[in-house]
Amino acid sequence: MGYLDLADRSWPLLNRVVGAHTAVYRMTRGAVGHRLPVLGQMLLLEHVGAKSGIRRTIPLIYTRDGRDLVLVASKGGFPKNPAWLYNLRANPDTTVQVGAERRRVHAREATAEERPRLWPLVVATYSDYATYQERTDREIPLVVLEPR
Repeated sequence: MGYLDLADRSWPLLNRVVGAHTAVYRMTRGAVGHRLPVLGQMLLLEHVGAKSGIRRTIPLIYTRDGRDLVLVASKGGFPKNPAWLYNLRANPDTTVQVGAERRRVHAREATAEERPRLWPLVVATYSDYATYQERTDREIPLVVLEPR
């Protein structure tokens, strides 16, 4: 069984874990769930479905870059981008929760000029991103969340 087969079968369990993480993060205002062993700092990203219009929330690892926050649309190195990236492309003005703080942000993909500076920062935050990039033929997008 390959990595992608195992990961495909793991999505239902992973979705439950993500839902529990999100609930605990919100309930404790980030006291639990903001910093996780091995993963590091996590935020809650709200995103609106590009087709469905349904509001969703997902916990994601983030990297600080000055006033901006940077997300990695890795999906564990899967061949396709995560759904939240398509949702942010369609609805870039959103809200994140970083610990107890809620922020209004504008999401945009990092430019080709920014990427050489940002990629080492995100890999320093979570080294598995380098492994994920090796697993896939797509260039893993970086998403910059700018204050609005």
